Amino acid sequence: MAWSTSQLAELAGTTLKTVRHYHRVGLLDEPERAANGYKRYGIHHLVRLLRIRRLVDLGVPLPDIPSAETGDESGKQTLRALDAELAASIERQQRMRRELAAILDNRASIDVPAPFKELADDLPEAQRSLLVAYSSILTPSAMAALEEQLSAPRSAVGAEFEALPSDATEDVRLRLAQRLAPEVRKQQRDHPFLRDLEASSRRGAAVTQSVVAQALAEFYNEAQLDVLRRVHALLSQDDAPGT
Repeated sequence: MAWSTSQLAELAGTTLKTVRHYHRVGLLDEPERAANGYKRYGIHHLVRLLRIRRLVDLGVPLPDIPSAETGDESGKQTLRALDAELAASIERQQRMRRELAAILDNRASIDVPAPFKELADDLPEAQRSLLVAYSSILTPSAMAALEEQLSAPRSAVGAEFEALPSDATEDVRLRLAQRLAPEVRKQQRDHPFLRDLEASSRRGAAVTQSVVAQALAEFYNEAQLDVLRRVHALLSQDDAPGT
């Protein structure tokens, strides 16, 4: 008893279109035809088709199926390469699941790169947003140093800066800048990359400057930006020759 193309496809759990495609690419031999011109498939066609489907389900690309079937070193190498790809894909999916679990457990962690998720609750919103922006430009080592710096307990003056309202008076801004400057100086000594983000960037100088400038302007209010400008001026004055 022979089967038609549609019957063969049904037995193999595939489609008529797929069987015809395997014929076109040379994976499945054309069967004999009956007197009426219809194809007549036998058990060897079914076995062959099931083998092809098995390898396709395992992820073997159609052009690699003949090699994978040989059982020689070339075929084994094809399967080893596929296994390595699957291992990498599984690891990526497991990492994604871990990050999704962290987001489900702590919504704030969606705002920060993965290594910083433990800090998410303790960071002000502006700093979380800055981290996201900086992750697009800084090298992994610089991001690791940034994580170390942010892991330290926040100082009173740092908390005051984060809470500074946009309508803070001139006197308040000046006093805060004077108190903040020594802390920033110490952070720069402990983490030299903070003095020159361009040197720790994976991007060009112009792109790095634009990311930093736009991020600061977006996530800090005018009073905070004014304090930062004053801190920079104080540090530059200290660094000037003869001071």
